[in-house]
Amino acid sequence: MDKLLTELVEKMRSANGDRLIAVILYGSAATAAGKDQFSDLNILCVLKQVTPQELADSEPVIRWWREKKNPAPLLLSEEEVRTSTDCFPIEFHDIKERHKVLHGVNVVADLTIDYSFYRAQVEHELRAKMLRLRQKAAGVLSEKDVLLRLMAESISTFCVLFRHALLLSGEVAQFDKREIVKTCSDKFGIDASPFLTLLDVREEKVKTRDLQPISLFREYLNQIHVVVDAVDRMEK
Repeated sequence: MDKLLTELVEKMRSANGDRLIAVILYGSAATAAGKDQFSDLNILCVLKQVTPQELADSEPVIRWWREKKNPAPLLLSEEEVRTSTDCFPIEFHDIKERHKVLHGVNVVADLTIDYSFYRAQVEHELRAKMLRLRQKAAGVLSEKDVLLRLMAESISTFCVLFRHALLLSGEVAQFDKREIVKTCSDKFGIDASPFLTLLDVREEKVKTRDLQPISLFREYLNQIHVVVDAVDRMEK
């Protein structure tokens, strides 16, 4: 991974020169504990400005990075980093807490997060991801292996959002996925078992042939609903 990230930085520097202010790895992959087969390499690239010219110059790098099965880097200008924290409090909160500077200036270390729309964003993201999960599952319910992988790939995102639901409720929330699920069980009354099963799948601790993906999906979706409803009831 380190070799791949070094290559990415070199390609971005070559493409953008002194327009490139920072390249930052963020999310679970920025910590030793977060490196598993499902962990994305999430990259923030900060440029002096982001115009069609910067996009065109960066296109070969982004295409190469996507071919490596990674999410496209997030390209922001310095000004956008400073002024977008009210629109994206979840993202900037997580970037600030878990990041590794691969190149340039640490533009997020002293960033002030504006939480004006925090609760609304948490509920919006939870509902949107839940609807997207249902939408995808509708096309693969008869393909048990595909359905199981869909759930296993989605649980990381839901754990991130569950953590923010806990923070909204006043709880101290850890980053560890199992701890998040346990705390949600205590705080919101969810059944932790479908989440723990899916984490076992991610960590290859369970034989997938012994599972019933459709039943697991039903319980998984039901418990996500519980957290969504809890956030919806929080003070607006």
